[in-house]
Amino acid sequence: QVQLVESGGGLVQPGGSLRLSCAASGSIFSINTMGWYRQAPGKQRELVAIVTSGGDTAYTDSVKGRFTISRDNTNKAVHLQMTSLKPEDTAVYYCNAGIKIRWNSPEVPRWGQGTQVTVSS
Repeated sequence: QVQLVESGGGLVQPGGSLRLSCAASGSIFSINTMGWYRQAPGKQRELVAIVTSGGDTAYTDSVKGRFTISRDNTNKAVHLQMTSLKPEDTAVYYCNAGIKIRWNSPEVPRWGQGTQVTVSS
């Protein structure tokens, strides 16, 4: 069974930094695009950043210049380095990955369980 497990969330003061990590495990043939989404209380889940299998990245405007997404294909992992954090970054952050379990199976989006990030003084 395929699992995505996140780590690295927590409480940080405004202006601080956090690094989120997500590792995929299980029967995996390939992983396409990986990304991070977040959902704040009372709001819809939104895309934060993605990284393709080729290493191309994209970010939502509100985090450009502050967040950096990277992936480690050897360890089937994706990371999100967050700096200059603001209270409005407070949310549950979810890892997402497009995964094929066999060469001839469809790519299925998988989600982690989420990790809480709270930015507050």
